Amino acid sequence: MDRVVIVGGSLAGVNAAEALREHGFEGDLTLISAEESLPYDRPPLSKQMLLTDMAPEQLLLKESDWYEKNGLDVVLGNPARGLDPIAQRVALSDGTEREYDGLVLATGSAVRELSVVHGEPRLHVLHSMDDAIRLRAEFAPGKHLVLVGGGFIGLEVAAAARWQGLDVTVIARGPAPLSRVFVGDIGRWYQGLHERNGVNVRCGSALEAIEWGINGAVVTLTNGSVINADIVVAGVGSTPAVEWLANSGVEITNGLACTPDLMTSVPNVVAAGDIVSWRNPIFDEEMRVEHWTNAIDQGRHAAATLLGNRDPFASVPYFWTDQFDTKMRFVGRTTGADHTNIETLSDDKLVATFGRDGVVIGAVCIGAPRQLAKYKVAIQNRTPWDEAVEASLIAAR
Repeated sequence: MDRVVIVGGSLAGVNAAEALREHGFEGDLTLISAEESLPYDRPPLSKQMLLTDMAPEQLLLKESDWYEKNGLDVVLGNPARGLDPIAQRVALSDGTEREYDGLVLATGSAVRELSVVHGEPRLHVLHSMDDAIRLRAEFAPGKHLVLVGGGFIGLEVAAAARWQGLDVTVIARGPAPLSRVFVGDIGRWYQGLHERNGVNVRCGSALEAIEWGINGAVVTLTNGSVINADIVVAGVGSTPAVEWLANSGVEITNGLACTPDLMTSVPNVVAAGDIVSWRNPIFDEEMRVEHWTNAIDQGRHAAATLLGNRDPFASVPYFWTDQFDTKMRFVGRTTGADHTNIETLSDDKLVATFGRDGVVIGAVCIGAPRQLAKYKVAIQNRTPWDEAVEASLIAAR
């Protein structure tokens, strides 16, 4: 293998490049990015970037000289638009092509659009560095920000805006924030956290329309409520950025269908990060994970697979979120959970575990960082649910 191309200036893409060099690959290595900036870290976009005067260069994953030292040809602002797996060529938007012997796909996610709003420049989203800079410039005490969506990114933006002195309203379609991920007490706990900090949380209704005027926007909900806003932010999730592969022959399901070792359906092409759908042997479940640590680990694993390793990628997903003065740490899964055990519940702490088919599959720890490690081990070991609940009861005595 003499030429490897990585499509995606993402966390997964950069870690794949680093791992390829560490594993001894000495051939030509190209990193193709749709953005004009060198690859950067995205979690701070909804946190520090909105709360401080953090400069864009502080978010860079690697300094510019790292790419030169590691022999990477970096192509910026020129997204891939097609793949010919027979000829082993990637077509770029400027009309040029890059040939490869091995290909890593790591294009991440794209923002999900609001169904009732298309192409409105005054509607904010938060996916890129430019998005964060544009939104931060709008922040001013006393302005009213309306956040459409009750997911993690939306709640982080809401918390940052409230700390900056803005009035904030969150519109959540479900019965509580985070209802697509958690049920019951956890979503309500976050609703209480935001309400104690002055956020107006409206649940159980969706966006009907937005009308823009000189002085802002009028937001209408499906229950008939009308809200006047100075700033409107959409945080309704994301989709795998794989549209450019539609006619390539690469199998697309919920993202890219990959084997357990992260190989795609075409030869010499692996994938990593948000776009990967694979069967995780720890859970015996097809999954796609949009988390920071997963992007790192999959990027490195995909690189090893491209060089001949065939070990399955097995992981316990890990995620965190910072909102106001609290940090949530989550391990595992909640999908299909048929049992929930609330171990601790108070205004400043929440510990809960999730079970499925008789074993522990997930745990959330808010204000209890030391408990996370034991639950990760329990999930890896497929600890029986009854045994885990009994252990938590003993620990609480």
